[in-house]
Amino acid sequence: MAPSIYTDETPDDVKNAKGLHLLTMNTPNGQAVQILLEELKEAYGLEWTTTLINIMTNDQKKDWFLRLDPNGRIPVLVDNTANPPFTVMETSAEMLYLVKFADKNDTFGFKDEKERNQCLQWTFFWHGSGAPYQGQVNHFSRAAPEKIEYAINRFKNETLRVYGVLEIQLSGKYTGEERDYLAGNGKGKYSVADIKTWPWVKGWERTGFTEEEMKPFPHLKKWIARIAERPAVQKGIGDDYVQK
Repeated sequence: MAPSIYTDETPDDVKNAKGLHLLTMNTPNGQAVQILLEELKEAYGLEWTTTLINIMTNDQKKDWFLRLDPNGRIPVLVDNTANPPFTVMETSAEMLYLVKFADKNDTFGFKDEKERNQCLQWTFFWHGSGAPYQGQVNHFSRAAPEKIEYAINRFKNETLRVYGVLEIQLSGKYTGEERDYLAGNGKGKYSVADIKTWPWVKGWERTGFTEEEMKPFPHLKKWIARIAERPAVQKGIGDDYVQK
């Protein structure tokens, strides 16, 4: 028999959950999975439950949490329909799991293998080349005990460079065709690639970038506004995910 992922210290709302259960905080990584769940609810009526984690008190470093994600990071998705319950760590992996098992029509993915691969490319691009850089800007600008100008400037410049990569894709600089979304043929289709990326990029002002610094990215700013108009996106970053 497989050992239980739950212990006496596991909060009741986690260990007693049925079906899909999300442990999250309303950060960019948390918001990506929250948004996809809200989109799947709107598209298919998907249901899940949520536990809000306060990472400022290091709840995610406690033993009960590390059983779910040894890396001690939010969000974590638990599928209690599996026996034993199946845990998924890492935002991108959680989103791909949801698309595989809850998006039967590939509404937020793709049926065509080349388009699907393009979606993976842009999802992994932001996972590995975008979020880490922007996260370090946030850390060294606001959380570090001392301001290290080299670190701030390095990660700001790298984040702006990555914004430039997104701008190339959306502007159609090398294809001659502007795009609405990151992946898919033609103008593209709204997908997990956009959902993964948007919660970070929409926070460019909070990260400390100025309007002047964002001038080279007009298509990226239109993309931010376009996605923000979706009702499920607003629900996915809304009050339901804010700790009271």
